[in-house]
Amino acid sequence: MKVKMFKSMSVGLAAAGAAIALGSCGGEQQAPAKQAPQVAVMTVQTGSSDLSTSYPAIIKGKTDIDIRPQVTGFITKVHVDEGQHVRKGQTLFTLDQVQYQAAVEQAQAALNSAATAVNTAAITESNKRKLFDKNIISETEWQLAANTLAQAKAAQAQAQAALTTARKNLAYTVVTAPSDGVVGTIPNREGSLASPSSAQPLTTVSDNSQVYAYFSLNEKDLLDLTDGGRHSVDARIAGMPAVQLQLADGSVYPMEGKVSTVSGVINNSTGAASVRALFPNPSGMLRSGNTGNVIIPQHNDSVIVIPQKASFEIQGLRYVYVLNDSNMTQSRPVQVLDISNGKDFVVLGGLTPGERIVTEGVGTLVRDGMPVTPKTAEAAQQAPVQQ
Repeated sequence: MKVKMFKSMSVGLAAAGAAIALGSCGGEQQAPAKQAPQVAVMTVQTGSSDLSTSYPAIIKGKTDIDIRPQVTGFITKVHVDEGQHVRKGQTLFTLDQVQYQAAVEQAQAALNSAATAVNTAAITESNKRKLFDKNIISETEWQLAANTLAQAKAAQAQAQAALTTARKNLAYTVVTAPSDGVVGTIPNREGSLASPSSAQPLTTVSDNSQVYAYFSLNEKDLLDLTDGGRHSVDARIAGMPAVQLQLADGSVYPMEGKVSTVSGVINNSTGAASVRALFPNPSGMLRSGNTGNVIIPQHNDSVIVIPQKASFEIQGLRYVYVLNDSNMTQSRPVQVLDISNGKDFVVLGGLTPGERIVTEGVGTLVRDGMPVTPKTAEAAQQAPVQQ
């Protein structure tokens, strides 16, 4: 009885094992093969691109003139206020005139005295000449009288020059605007001593009808500007498009400017050359001392433009995944323009029109040498990327 039961259990276990083995084999045969991931693909074509580069800039008036007195004196009156628009010749400051008025009067008196001396010497010389003509006196005596007249005339000329200087100094006590412009800071008020040698000017008058935006280009930028030295700086500046000015609040100044000059010397400490762009400023919106960014546009025709997300970078080199006829990915290095709009790259080399590149999952889903299933850009926007 026990033998029969043992045989029956052995047969059952064997059957169960066979069933499990068959089930396992059947499961392996029914597992579906892994499909190639679907990714967005674009066909490379040539087109045009509009990019721009911005450079930090400082704004200065077309002329920023430091106002300094030409004579020393105490300020008796300030005729203008900070930020006021002034016209050429308008009075800005008046200095104490007492000593300079006295100097004019003294010089005038000296001139009058010199004129009297000339008249006296002239009469004496005339009389001596008549006596000499009649051989009453010697030629030497007449010549001495003539010399005295010449000395009197020289003294009169000196007195006239001293009077002119005194009058100019008196006029210098009234400090006027050398040009139209806007008054800057006025650090000194009535009662302060003003001098031509003072380190701080009385104020600054800025002609803001036009303003200069100063920015810098490094050596590489200069080489790019001249196309590696194949063109002159002046020729490239003449052909540059109009530039824009981004203000400190992020807004763009409504009027365009023009790059006018590039410094001929590179600063040793900064390794850059100073560049100046001229902007019209009829409303006076821009002031000396403002800061912003000069935006230089760059238009490119017949170039290949790819999305930035279609590339990846390894050790300073940029790569894309190119699809072959079997839809297998192949990594390839490409050369791109240094500037971009934040979304696209302009390809300078490494791709040819008609080739296909992966634009989705680069660096995450897609790897080199793997098969993929291309899908249209519309499908890529509607369906999430497979992980």
